[in-house]
Amino acid sequence: MRQSKSVIICGGGIVGLCSAYYLAREGYAVTLVERNGADRDHCALGSAGYISPSHVIPLATPGMVWQGLKWMTNSRSPFYIKPRLDGELMRWSWLFWRACNRAQVQRAAPILRDLCLGSRKLYEELDDITGNTFELKKEGLLNLCRTQEGLDHEAHGLARIANELGVEARVLNARQTAELEPGARMDIAGSVYFPIDAHLTPWRFAGAMTSVLKEMGVRFQWNTTVFGWRTEGRRIAAVQTTSGDLLADEFVLAGGSWAPAMLAGLNLRLPMQAGKGYSLTLPKPRLHLTKSLILTERRVAVTPMGDTLRFGGTMEISGHSNFVRPERVEQIIAAARIYFPELSDADFAGIKPWFGYRPVSPDGLPYLGRFNRYGNLTAACGHAMLGLTMAPISGLLVADLLAGRKPRVDLGLLNPNRYA
Repeated sequence: MRQSKSVIICGGGIVGLCSAYYLAREGYAVTLVERNGADRDHCALGSAGYISPSHVIPLATPGMVWQGLKWMTNSRSPFYIKPRLDGELMRWSWLFWRACNRAQVQRAAPILRDLCLGSRKLYEELDDITGNTFELKKEGLLNLCRTQEGLDHEAHGLARIANELGVEARVLNARQTAELEPGARMDIAGSVYFPIDAHLTPWRFAGAMTSVLKEMGVRFQWNTTVFGWRTEGRRIAAVQTTSGDLLADEFVLAGGSWAPAMLAGLNLRLPMQAGKGYSLTLPKPRLHLTKSLILTERRVAVTPMGDTLRFGGTMEISGHSNFVRPERVEQIIAAARIYFPELSDADFAGIKPWFGYRPVSPDGLPYLGRFNRYGNLTAACGHAMLGLTMAPISGLLVADLLAGRKPRVDLGLLNPNRYA
């Protein structure tokens, strides 16, 4: 254990919790600052709960710009950008366009693989520590394809790249898929199966980690908003909050989609958009699934969580707006009915939709590393749809950085100064 140094983590979501765990394990005196209360909602809680080494391709891919242009004017599409005059959105869109090329995918895919595989291993360790309280299931992931064209696209795209990177992907026909997942009748041509993938129940994981951190002596500063900083030369002296100035030796930015706003006054640029996602959780589903699924053509995720079944998806770039677009929720329900003929609108009647904001960087890669301008400020944000998947490895890498060790994953492409 090292001589105790103080660390303030700005953000109490899933990445903040994991950063606090690995830093406390190193012997740091950790304070976690969260804008909401102890019963907070955050991006991961209503998510699909995926731990997905299969997700080796970043959001920014060749062809995504043109697909996005077709989708962006349709509020029912899987990827919807609400048109608005906003300088940050325009700059983010330009950077996104620049990142959508084959060379970037080839550089990014091995890093995403290493991060996701590293996190999966860490989840098994955390599962042992907490006594399986967060319902970790290592059943794999099925990418369901309704059409042969969709199956061929997945086979020659994601499945091929995953196998080349050492992440096993099996292309299955409809009969083989049904044998792996017999608990539901599916109207599909086939699937791509990723045996290494896993899933968990997010709210149980957040609760388990909060309990562990309290036992480790981590201090929680609830209902506290970050609005500024006090600096001394090239170091942060204190973070200014609604609970007063909080002093520490080190500071970690883990504020998810709110992270750029937290940097007010520091003259730091961290391009990011809030990608709203929706989910619906059936308390007593008629389907009895064991694996996590993706309804590929509709970009909808399906996850069994205990006795419940969650359907979630869509990417809506519309800022931090609490407006629930009914047509986007309707598209999730429509997708469920198409792939699972047993389901009807009645199965979703009365189910209140959840929504959360994914922190989306222009190139689809997280921001992990120290800022050049301030030597004691570290970024751990911008994970887009992989926040829960990458949370443990992100926390461990933060601990590596603050301890002065060489990070166990190359952070070159994840440098938070890359858009400075």
